[in-house]
Amino acid sequence: MDTDTGQGPELVLQGKFADAATRAACSQDSPPAADEGIIRIPVSMVDQIRKACDAAQAAGTQL
Repeated sequence: MDTDTGQGPELVLQGKFADAATRAACSQDSPPAADEGIIRIPVSMVDQIRKACDAAQAAGTQL
């Protein structure tokens, strides 16, 4: 969790960069902004991400 952003708190994720075919497919549905990228997150990290999201939500306005 990064709480020092100008836009408010943000969840920071780490993953592998998606290949060109995946980026092209994703861009058809939702083109990324100039400062965005498409990454792959392994299924093994889903529980960790869920816990991080739950903690961020529970912190609410405390952040």
